[in-house]
Amino acid sequence: MKRIYLDNAASTPIAPEVISIMHKMMIEDFGNPSSIHSYGRTAKNIVENSRKKIADLLNTSPGSIFFTSGGTEADNMAINCAIEDYNITHAITSKISHHAVLYPLQNLANKKKIKLSYVKIDKNGLVSNDHLEELLNKNPRSFVSIMHANNEIGTIQNISRINEICKKHNAILHSDTVQTIGHYPFDLQKFDIDFLAASAHKFHGPKGIGFIYISENINISPFLRGGGQERNMRPGTENIYAIAGMCKALELAYENLTKDTKYIKELKSHMINKLRSEIPGVNFYGNCANIDNSLYTVLSVSFPEHSASEMLLFNLDILGISCSGGSACASGSTKGSHVLSTIDPDSRRTGIRFSFSKYNTIDEIDFTINKIKEIFIS
Repeated sequence: MKRIYLDNAASTPIAPEVISIMHKMMIEDFGNPSSIHSYGRTAKNIVENSRKKIADLLNTSPGSIFFTSGGTEADNMAINCAIEDYNITHAITSKISHHAVLYPLQNLANKKKIKLSYVKIDKNGLVSNDHLEELLNKNPRSFVSIMHANNEIGTIQNISRINEICKKHNAILHSDTVQTIGHYPFDLQKFDIDFLAASAHKFHGPKGIGFIYISENINISPFLRGGGQERNMRPGTENIYAIAGMCKALELAYENLTKDTKYIKELKSHMINKLRSEIPGVNFYGNCANIDNSLYTVLSVSFPEHSASEMLLFNLDILGISCSGGSACASGSTKGSHVLSTIDPDSRRTGIRFSFSKYNTIDEIDFTINKIKEIFIS
């Protein structure tokens, strides 16, 4: 059976070049980076060279990059450490933030450590800058966490404008950039945000590795306690194979950014046009049908009420087509998508997220549309 993978916002295939470099290191470079002998020094060089390369790609200093197990740890580190170390009593996020942001903030609010406010968003998931200003004006110094691009509906926030507002009010700004690092250029010399989070498996790197960017203007204590790795900021023996793999994946992503972006936008545009012509009543969540004003890797489709809609995700899987209902990070939940229920609470339509990578093809899109059409007609 032909298998098609259209769930790249959940995780991407590892690039062959990344597998190659990781495999070579697994055989040759097995030393502990904390050891002072030659094997340890070689391992340490791999870690630090990777850090420098990643920093160069984002135009920042290596001292601002700290390796983590992924985006969730990076988000939790920024939230918990900044709020504790800066004695923050008020935090702001949106109701469509990733659970890696919502749950730790809600946990702190439930423990009465902070007051948590939700900034208003419009029907497309865009933050109201006026309401953000209002919340910042009437509360003490705040911690603000706004997702750069939503993983379910592809809405991209004007994070530069949000950063300006936060700076004006002396607020600390964290952004989950898991869906955008490796897919959009970042210049952190010009864009002076406090925290960013990244995860390698979103840009064709390995799972279980990511990093947090911490501005030089921010000083926090470690989130975890243990050894003195990551300049005493993140204890635990460094996963040098994954770090090197992440570095290679990010390097490839930015080397081929223009070409890959153009190609993936063409895939997305083709799917939008085919769905509109083949499936009557189809619609799209947020701004995701606007190619240039949404996350170009994500297409969140709203299918019309139909006897086939409820089982659509399951039936596509049976046919060998992998996609997700809302976010795959919560696809096992019976509650449904918190994002879709927030922006369209009364809808009885079925939401399916298709997400693309450079490894997908037009033929795969056409095959998928034909199978969806067959399901709806049968």
